[in-house]
Amino acid sequence: MNTKKDQPAGTPKDTHYAKLRRAHRDQKRQADKSADDPTVKLYGLHTVREAILNPARQKWRLLVTRNALPRLQLEDAVLAGLKVDMVEPKAIAELLDGEAVHQGALLEAMPLKPEPLSRLSATRLILILDQVTDPHNVGAIIRSAVAFGAGALITTNRHSPTESGVLAKAASGALEHIHHITVRNLADAIEELKEIGFQTIGLDSDGPEQLEDTFAEQRIALVLGAEGKGLRQKTRMTVDALARLDVPGTIRSLNVSNATAISLYAAHRHLSSDG
Repeated sequence: MNTKKDQPAGTPKDTHYAKLRRAHRDQKRQADKSADDPTVKLYGLHTVREAILNPARQKWRLLVTRNALPRLQLEDAVLAGLKVDMVEPKAIAELLDGEAVHQGALLEAMPLKPEPLSRLSATRLILILDQVTDPHNVGAIIRSAVAFGAGALITTNRHSPTESGVLAKAASGALEHIHHITVRNLADAIEELKEIGFQTIGLDSDGPEQLEDTFAEQRIALVLGAEGKGLRQKTRMTVDALARLDVPGTIRSLNVSNATAISLYAAHRHLSSDG
């Protein structure tokens, strides 16, 4: 049996470790680049269009193909203050992950600034995520939140994805239409929401009541946790109520973004029926 010393160069084991070392170097270069460049690269037609139309978004440069430009459906006046570079699709692909579906449009912009809790004065429905880390899930959740009229998304400073092209693409433009509030301590934020009149309801597969039977107030804050571990114990102890979604099929659990959409629909129905 070969030992590490006499193992021939170029074996699968050597190749495996070489790949790990390259991946580590690539991650470090990306982290160093991110530290020097605070901008985000937003891509996809819906994402780019909504970001350009958002007056709160600082925009720097639009890279767009000739075929994609008319599909953005933006007037010349909207693009007047923006540097627009007409490029080939491969020029955009080189700036992104190889599997990113950019649709011929990429916008270099500054991330949106998180809002304070005080911006919730006129909001009746909000969404709170307890350490949901997957940017694809969070992007899909943002899209559902905007669709059902939620006024804000609250996440934690840590263990939550930062704004990125992946998250924005999954949100399909919805990122520009919701207040994103980040907090250091989620339990403290939930207590503050209670004080200003929100009923805080945590979604839990073992919740004692069905979600529809839990609604009791005219301001609702839905709290969802990460897939697998769910809500943290401190969060479970802080919310007003724990509720479940009854799933009649063979599979008893849902992806967190799907569970969020159903919960938002139920909360919207409650708030609409009660005026």
